[in-house]
Amino acid sequence: MKPFTYSRANEERAAVKEIAASKGAKFIAGGTNLLDLMKMNVMQPAHLVDITHLGMKAIEENQAGGLRLGALVTNADTAYHPLVEQRYPLLSHAILAGASAQLRNKATDGGNLLQRTRCDYFYDTQTACNKREPGTGCSAIKGYNRNLAILGTSEYCIATYPSDMAVALAALEAKVNVTGPDGDRVIPMGDFHRLPGDTPHIDTNLQENELITSIDLPAKGFADHYAYVKVRDRASYAFALVSVAAGLELDGDTIKEARVALGGVAQKPWRLPEAEAMLQGQQASKENFGKVAAAYLQGAKGYGDNDFKIELAKRAIVRALLLATEMEGKS
Repeated sequence: MKPFTYSRANEERAAVKEIAASKGAKFIAGGTNLLDLMKMNVMQPAHLVDITHLGMKAIEENQAGGLRLGALVTNADTAYHPLVEQRYPLLSHAILAGASAQLRNKATDGGNLLQRTRCDYFYDTQTACNKREPGTGCSAIKGYNRNLAILGTSEYCIATYPSDMAVALAALEAKVNVTGPDGDRVIPMGDFHRLPGDTPHIDTNLQENELITSIDLPAKGFADHYAYVKVRDRASYAFALVSVAAGLELDGDTIKEARVALGGVAQKPWRLPEAEAMLQGQQASKENFGKVAAAYLQGAKGYGDNDFKIELAKRAIVRALLLATEMEGKS
């Protein structure tokens, strides 16, 4: 780990000002990802600004009739909060499917959104990686890529984004509130993360000097019909090969609205509103769910070791939608 300086901020404006004035500085809260990256010399910030004393630790009603999650609320406190469990069980289940109890007790909601990829080549500083060092190449494309992306890839990067929480937030159409030198702004969850394109080192549309302050959940939480399916190599503490967050609004067995977001398949949570719209007014059936699954994976590309994820993702979508309708095992 390279030497770095450290300071503690006690006010949002001061934290933003300090980051803007310190080249190569980073905010730190739970540090569950950043510290690992620093120890392995993948990231080498010259200065850390501790934001754990800024407040931002409340979960409360927002003006839209939903909930506002403070950026410094821990993943554990979010998952087990009575209002989250009651109104947004999809989010609660997704969080509890991720990491370990110890990490969930430390990791923050804002930090969760800023996780870097878990691609092996990104962590190995002896290999070429455009995400870690732009212009060096992507070792994963012709290397070991079993866990990597099949959607939204480019010739520069096939990394995946690891968060479970963000997949549920994408399905719920949450909004991320941020502040920076130019003031406050709101980023829809679908626009927060970026696909690699020719700039794979830029993971999000958050500006370098901006700070996440909170996450807004909408009033609709799909509390009656939802499912989070995570397919992984082992039952705990493993990142998703494929994950699916599904929410349905039903009138009998007719679908009024559907939301589906995928994890483990791209560099951002993957949603296709046009495919979701295929289900509107349709019967909740395995056949119709299969059509939507095929639409979601249209254009998917495997790179050898991860070819199997295309079919796996289709099956996971169908399973999640069946679970959301409580129709598992029925035709």
